[in-house]
Amino acid sequence: MTALEIWTYGVVGATFALYIGIAIWARAGTTGEFYVAGGGIHPVANGMATAADWMSAASFISMAGLIAFNGYGASVFLMGWTGGYVLLALLLAPYLRKFGKFTVPEFIGDRYYSQSARIVAVVCLILASITYVIGQMKGIGVAFSRFLEVPYEVGLYIGMGIVAIYAILGGMKGITYTQIAQYVVLICAYTVPAIFISLNLTGNPIPQLGLGGGYVEGGAATGMSLLDKLDQVVTELGFKEYTTQVMGSSLNMFVYTLSLMIGTAGLPHVIIRFFTVPKVRDARFSAGWALVFIALLYTTAPAVGAMARLNLMETIQIGPVGTEEGNLAYDERPNWFKKWEETGLLKFEDKNGDGRIQYYNDANPEFAAKAESFGWQGNEMVKVDRDIMVLANPEIAGLPAWVVALVVAGGLAAALSTAAGLLLAISSAISHDLLKGVIMPKISEKNELMAGRLAMLLAILAAGYLGMNPPGFAAGTVAIAFGLAASSIFPALMLGIFAKKVNNTGAIAGMVAGITVTLLYVFQHKGIFFVKGTEFLMPELGMGANWFLGISPNAFGAVGALVNFVVAILVAKVTAPPPEHIQHLVEDVRVPRGAGAATGH
Repeated sequence: MTALEIWTYGVVGATFALYIGIAIWARAGTTGEFYVAGGGIHPVANGMATAADWMSAASFISMAGLIAFNGYGASVFLMGWTGGYVLLALLLAPYLRKFGKFTVPEFIGDRYYSQSARIVAVVCLILASITYVIGQMKGIGVAFSRFLEVPYEVGLYIGMGIVAIYAILGGMKGITYTQIAQYVVLICAYTVPAIFISLNLTGNPIPQLGLGGGYVEGGAATGMSLLDKLDQVVTELGFKEYTTQVMGSSLNMFVYTLSLMIGTAGLPHVIIRFFTVPKVRDARFSAGWALVFIALLYTTAPAVGAMARLNLMETIQIGPVGTEEGNLAYDERPNWFKKWEETGLLKFEDKNGDGRIQYYNDANPEFAAKAESFGWQGNEMVKVDRDIMVLANPEIAGLPAWVVALVVAGGLAAALSTAAGLLLAISSAISHDLLKGVIMPKISEKNELMAGRLAMLLAILAAGYLGMNPPGFAAGTVAIAFGLAASSIFPALMLGIFAKKVNNTGAIAGMVAGITVTLLYVFQHKGIFFVKGTEFLMPELGMGANWFLGISPNAFGAVGALVNFVVAILVAKVTAPPPEHIQHLVEDVRVPRGAGAATGH
C-alpha cells in the first residue's frame, strides 16, 4: 500500500467515524428534532452548518473545474450562487421564519389556502432536489473511485451507507452537528492545498492575492502576472484567452447568473435551516455567519481553478509549441496521470503514433491548420473531465500525500453534507407535507417520525440509483436543479410574501407553467447536456444554434420563472381574490412587530 493510500484511508476513515459518532450522539427522538433539530442551534453553529449544506460537490469539486476550463465565463457560478444566498437571506428567510412553517410546501399550502398547491409544491421540490442530489452522488463516486481505488459503484454504496446512518438516525439534529464537522473538514481541504500551490506559483501564501500576483518560476520572479502566463499558455495551444472567455453570449451569461440566483433562493434544503435556531433574530445572524463561511471557499475558487489549469497545461506542454520535445512523452507521464486514466475520467489517444501527448484545441480552425503542419492529427487528450481538477490539483503540483488525502476527505464532506440536507427536504416533503398534511392528518408523532425515516431511506435508494446512471457533469446537473427551483418554487414564495392579491389558482397555474416550460426546453436539448459517461459540454461558438435567444438549457430557469410570475399574476387577476384573512396574514408577515407604535399608526 502506497503512502497516499495509507493517508487517504486514514483521513477519510477518521472523518467517517466522526460523522457516525455524531449521529449516534445526536439521534432524533421527536419530529421536531428530526425536521428542525428542536430549534435550539446556536446562530454561529447554524451558520457553519448552513455553509456546509450550501457548498455541495458542485461548489467543492466542480466549480473550480468549470473556472479552470471556462475562465471568466464561469464567474456566473460564483455570482449566481453567492448572490442567490444574499437574496434568500434578505428577501425570503426572515419572512418564512416569521410565518412559522418550516417546509416550503407547508408555507405554500397555507399561504395559498390549498392542498392542491401544497401537492404541486411537493412535486416541484422533489424534482429539483433529486436532480441536485445526482451531482452529489457523482462527486462521491469520483472521489472514491480514484483515491480509494474501488469501483465507482462501490464508492457510491459506501457514501449512501454513511448518509443513511447519520441522516436516518439523527434527522436534522444529527445532520446539523455532522455538517459543522464537515464544514471544518471541507474548508481546510480546500484552502490548505490552495496555499501550497499559490506559494509555488506566485510566492504568495494567500491564494486570493496570488491569483492577481506575479508568476514565479524556479523560485524567481518572471515579471509576468500569473493570469498573463495562463493566457499565454492556453492561447499558444489554440484555446480561448482565459481572462476574456465567456459562456455563450452576454445575454446567456446574464440569464444563467439570474437563474442560479433565484434558483438558489428557492431551494428548500437551505430555507429549512433558518428554523433550527431559536428566534427570527437568530435566523438573521445565522444568515450573516453563513455568508462569511461560504465566502472563505468562494473567494478561493477562482485561484484554485486558474492554478489548476496552468499546472495541467504545463505538465503536458513541457517545451515550445510545435517542437518534437515540446510535448510530454506518453511513456513518461506522471503517476497521477496513470491513476486518473484508470478511472476513465482522463483519456489519451495517440492519433499520430509519435508517442507524445498533443493537447490543443483542434476545434479552432486557425490553430488546427497550424497544428497539421507540425504533424499533429488532432487533440489527443480526448477526455479531461472537469470534475477531476480540484482532486487532481495537489497531485499535479507534487504536494505531500497528506494534503491529497485531506482534499479527498473534503470533497466527500461537501458531497455528503449537501446530499443529507437535500434528502431531509425530500423526506419531510413526503412524510410531513404529503402524509400528515394531506393523506393522514391525524397520524401520531411516533408514526410520522417512522414515516420520515422510511421516506429518507427511499430517497437515498432513489438518489443512489440515479447516481449510478448520472446524466453528466456534477455542476451541470446541479445547474439544471437550480433552474427547476427557479422556475417553480421561487416565484411562488416571492408572490406569497409580497403580493397579497395572488390567489391559489394563480399560484398553481404559475408553478405548473414555469416548471413545464423549463423541463420541455431542457429535454429538447438533452443531446447536448445529458450524455451518459462523458464530461459536461459547455457552450462553444457554433453550439446551440437553435437555443431561444442563445440561452442554454442550464440557464433557462430564469425564463421559466418569468413565465411563472406572468401566468400567476394574470390568472389571479381574472379569478376570485384570496380571502381577507389570508391578505391580512401576508401583511402581518411583511410588517415588523411594533411598526408604527411610536406614531400610533
